[in-house]
Amino acid sequence: MDRKIVLKAQELSKQVSSPEGELTIVDNVSLEIAAGETVALVGASGAGKSTLLAMLAGLDVPTSGHIWLDGQDLTTLDEDARARLRADRVGFVFQAFHLVPSLTALENVMLPLELSGRRDARDIARAMLKRVGLGSRSGHYPRQLSGGEQQRVALARASVVRPAVLFADEPTGNLDTVTGANICQLLFDLNAESQTTLVLVTHERHLAERCGRILTMTAGRID
Repeated sequence: MDRKIVLKAQELSKQVSSPEGELTIVDNVSLEIAAGETVALVGASGAGKSTLLAMLAGLDVPTSGHIWLDGQDLTTLDEDARARLRADRVGFVFQAFHLVPSLTALENVMLPLELSGRRDARDIARAMLKRVGLGSRSGHYPRQLSGGEQQRVALARASVVRPAVLFADEPTGNLDTVTGANICQLLFDLNAESQTTLVLVTHERHLAERCGRILTMTAGRID
């Protein structure tokens, strides 16, 4: 049986202007990722991993090429349409957490549910916070939480809408070794429970090796 391709890039490139002239950050990358796959994107700093991830997620626009996310060609959509598709089909976990500081942990997790019009957002978010071990911290603001707790909230927020693809960019990069290992375990547990496709940028080999496939980037290309 053919597996459904949930993410496809065709001849994807990204150039940016610099004082030295035009720089190619991502250079003619093509790839396919099937639904339910776990894929790690590895490579040296500056290889283009985060830029590629941002384009695949619809956060950045390629200079040339096409991206299909869950059947939609992102490169034909305007910013509003891309934002709607991200809200419905994509989850994000970043190194820097990116929680809304004026919202409690519960309100941060509720946010994507409310944006998609769910009336039961509070109940679902509360259950998800409990799942990540923060049921007793739901009323706390990000500044009242440790780094590990903030990343657990970010994971809960990313997973709560059961996205078609969960993108994680160095999710343990700001955490100590023990906390990072716990977050890593939680990430893969949640992913397995929801059978979501996971695309992970990491410089940590042990984290990459937990994925079903490893793609190595060098100077903007996939080896």
